[in-house]
Amino acid sequence: MDIALLNVKITVQKNETVVDAIGNHKNTWTDYHTCFATVSGEGGSEKSVAGLIVDDSDISFTVRYCKALTDIDSTKCRILFEGSVYNIVSIDHMNFKKKCLKFKCEKERKK
Repeated sequence: MDIALLNVKITVQKNETVVDAIGNHKNTWTDYHTCFATVSGEGGSEKSVAGLIVDDSDISFTVRYCKALTDIDSTKCRILFEGSVYNIVSIDHMNFKKKCLKFKCEKERKK
């Protein structure tokens, strides 16, 4: 892996349940890990759904292998990149060589 290609900073967030001062439980996104990544496969497409234009961007982030990201769950985590939120679709461990991880993501739709 060419380390010079890791030129963008991403933040991995985890969905956690937080209890406030009066005992209410609330789901929040908390920053879990920040690292540098290579961005690839950014393909954007727009389509019209029920009179709205929907942006369906897919993107892949390749990061160096680290212990913090080995047990990551794609259903409980997301990635922040340049102010946009990307949901993790799948995680590729790249033949389990413990050199890099590839996250295949989709841009989160605004509600």
